[in-house]
Amino acid sequence: MAGKTLRVMFIGDVIGTPGLKLVGMMLKGFKKTHRIDFVIANGENAHNGKGLSAEALNQLLEAGVDVVTGGNHTWSNFNFFDTLKTHPKVLRPLNYPKGTYGRGYGLYPLPEGLGNIAVVNLQGRTFMYSIDCPFRTADWALKQLKDEARFVFVDFHAEATAEKIALGWYLDGRVSALVGTHTHVQTADERILPKGTGYCSDAGMTGPFQSVIGMQSKSAIDRMLYQTPHKYECASEDVHFSAVVVALDAETGKTVGIRRIFYPEFEKGEV
Repeated sequence: MAGKTLRVMFIGDVIGTPGLKLVGMMLKGFKKTHRIDFVIANGENAHNGKGLSAEALNQLLEAGVDVVTGGNHTWSNFNFFDTLKTHPKVLRPLNYPKGTYGRGYGLYPLPEGLGNIAVVNLQGRTFMYSIDCPFRTADWALKQLKDEARFVFVDFHAEATAEKIALGWYLDGRVSALVGTHTHVQTADERILPKGTGYCSDAGMTGPFQSVIGMQSKSAIDRMLYQTPHKYECASEDVHFSAVVVALDAETGKTVGIRRIFYPEFEKGEV
């Protein structure tokens, strides 16, 4: 396997029907252009902007996604619970309390005799639910995966950038890549950490940007202006595709290349 690389695409939070449609339209071309071997997408907001559904999951899988990760909105659609309990290609954060249904990591076969890739879904605690420790949960997961997979990809669904960066350093050299989700804003800090872990604080949002992180602007503004509840509804205009692509060395499982994708780019004018 000398010289071979595994190319993994991670698609940032897919938002509702607009995000699903764009993934369906664009993913096949991106896979060809970037020679992608395996695709992960965070789908916790794929059902009308909050939660996941069997229909949305199937749309992502049919578009070419190999596994769908989640976050704090994974359980927002009650009709999805049976699918979450049984479907091998949908994950929820591993560090929810013992007994929470669904799976927090999975092993998936790769092409060309490259073995398996492990995908681990974790959730942060800063400004979020007080659940089990993602750092210690990652330690536990890596012990289970020690002899199972050379490649380990982590989706860390967290609010605080500092918590994401801290976990990146904590797992440097022990996982192939860690990419953050949840804020819906793509960060420009993609890099390879010193021991070979690819890192980006947030992959961003695949969905409508004429919005407040995917939701219609008026209800989001009113919520902040009046400090009272207002119904969030998924926006629909100015849809963009956000992702991170990592190239992993086939022998070591470490990152040898990383880049962000944001398409189409925003109009910025001249400076």
